[in-house]
Amino acid sequence: MPLLRSRNIARWFIDPFSGQERSYWRAITACFLAASTFWLLNALNKVYTTRITYPLEWRYDARRYVPVQPLPREVAVNVTGRGWKLLRRSLMLDVRPAEIQLERLPSTRFVAAQQMRPSLLAAMEGLQLNYVLTDTIFVEFDRLVTRRLPLMLSPTADGAALPFVARFEPDSISFRGPSQVIARLSSPYLVHLPQAPAGSSSGSIRVPIGGPRLVTTNVQDVRVRLQPRPLVSQVISVMPALHNFPVGQPYTIRPVMLRVEVQSFAEDTPRLDMKQVRALLDFGQLRPADSTLQPLLMPTQPPVRGARLLTPLVRVSLAKHPARP
Repeated sequence: MPLLRSRNIARWFIDPFSGQERSYWRAITACFLAASTFWLLNALNKVYTTRITYPLEWRYDARRYVPVQPLPREVAVNVTGRGWKLLRRSLMLDVRPAEIQLERLPSTRFVAAQQMRPSLLAAMEGLQLNYVLTDTIFVEFDRLVTRRLPLMLSPTADGAALPFVARFEPDSISFRGPSQVIARLSSPYLVHLPQAPAGSSSGSIRVPIGGPRLVTTNVQDVRVRLQPRPLVSQVISVMPALHNFPVGQPYTIRPVMLRVEVQSFAEDTPRLDMKQVRALLDFGQLRPADSTLQPLLMPTQPPVRGARLLTPLVRVSLAKHPARP
């Protein structure tokens, strides 16, 4: 029974529309659109009180000061107005931002709601400002300064000098930005060399110039010409490590210390660790004809750029055991 009753009710609604021509449905659609339009127009003519965000436009001397933190573009307010005005604000149609004038920079640190109210009242056309929901807007400004710095290639990650010298074109760059940020820039300014293809040290490459946030430069990149750097040499004495020498057999070696020439870049010389320069004497390589050994130089690591043995041979003398009675 309940199912039959539901079916009858549905048929009562559907039967008037069944079998109608297309013109009938066009008329129904037109009536529906007309009713919706009148309803919307009536709703937009009513007065509403609501919360909206209103755009702001900040006024200050941009030639002398720069905001350290981004300035807010909108402020939350409570307003009363007709639906037409609120719709225009939502769609950003012909909305004049409220101009906030900032004085006494860079000492000004905040803008209170009472300071924003006159600007909001002047900008809002057709809207009544009830109150500003944002109590305080905090701002931070700094003076704009310009500083010119020479350029230098950034050292390697371990602080070792690079194997080439760089020539920059131009050789210095002007940085402009907040005074506190500019003051912290190193002089000379370090340029990071990108991963360069093999053989690029004989030519030139273009390197982009980075910088901190809010800092601009007078050029976007510089041309870098890389040239091999000269090495400085020093001679040290090294005690060789002995390998495979006979146990219990007295012997002497001449000379005891080996002379080694070590090469490095000039600025790396103070941080050289001479303990990493090592040599080896292997008794298994002894030449019976003249009782000499050729020293072997162990591999070195940067900042040592090269090492060469200046002692080509070492003479080994074995003492004879006294005859037993």
